[in-house]
Amino acid sequence: MKCSDFRAAAFLPIVLLVLFAATGCRGELPTTEERDTVVLLHGLGRSDMSMRRMERRLVESGYTVLNVGYSSTEHSIEHISETELRPALLECCSHPELRVHFVTHSMGGIVVRYYLAHHEMNNLGRVVMLSPPNQGSELADWVAENEFLGRLLGPSAEQLGTDSTSVPNQLGAVDFEVGIITGNRTLNPLYSGIIPGEDDGKVSVERAKVEGMADFLIVPHTHTYIMLAEDVAYQTVYFLQNGEFDRSEEGDADREGAASADSVPGEEE
Repeated sequence: MKCSDFRAAAFLPIVLLVLFAATGCRGELPTTEERDTVVLLHGLGRSDMSMRRMERRLVESGYTVLNVGYSSTEHSIEHISETELRPALLECCSHPELRVHFVTHSMGGIVVRYYLAHHEMNNLGRVVMLSPPNQGSELADWVAENEFLGRLLGPSAEQLGTDSTSVPNQLGAVDFEVGIITGNRTLNPLYSGIIPGEDDGKVSVERAKVEGMADFLIVPHTHTYIMLAEDVAYQTVYFLQNGEFDRSEEGDADREGAASADSVPGEEE
């Protein structure tokens, strides 16, 4: 055997090991083709970057993840649902035997509600909404009265008001399995002064609720950073797996021991 051949043979097991690890072929996880998919939808004025930490946690939990970025400040909720969300779902989530779940932040929950109200999904799994304005928000009422903010935040923001003609209030009760997590901390006393009752700085606790929801959980986080909190990620995965939030001693310890993500710099909504 030539010296070069010997060196090649010696390094072959290492190369194979590296390639094996790089493909993600680990015995404890199913292949991508066998995994349920979780579709992530960010909130108004945000991007898919705001959901990257949640994306990593879901991938670690064995899901295929589709993190959808969409033009939240440029188009209406109807337009976003039909021309941005629908094509993504048709391309990536049409396998009839694998369930498709949704995890949303803020307005992303209303986009999903609109989509599911107008399209049947036979492989629909569970939905977790983080701080959704399911009954609208008083801040959206304020935006509708302010021409500058209306131009800045776009047509979808004005559709999230609290009156009966707003998109969320026209959608009615949900008929799918949804768990809602909302916060009760605020970074903006001015905004919270506009919102009656307990709130997360953008949406009141009461207005996050929707008729027909399977479970509801309040956490000590703000609207802006709720999707970054470790306890929220834990509860999100738990709901996707069990259809309810974890209120056991383990779940309580996780919530109490989780480091707050509210001081992490990020995009505003």
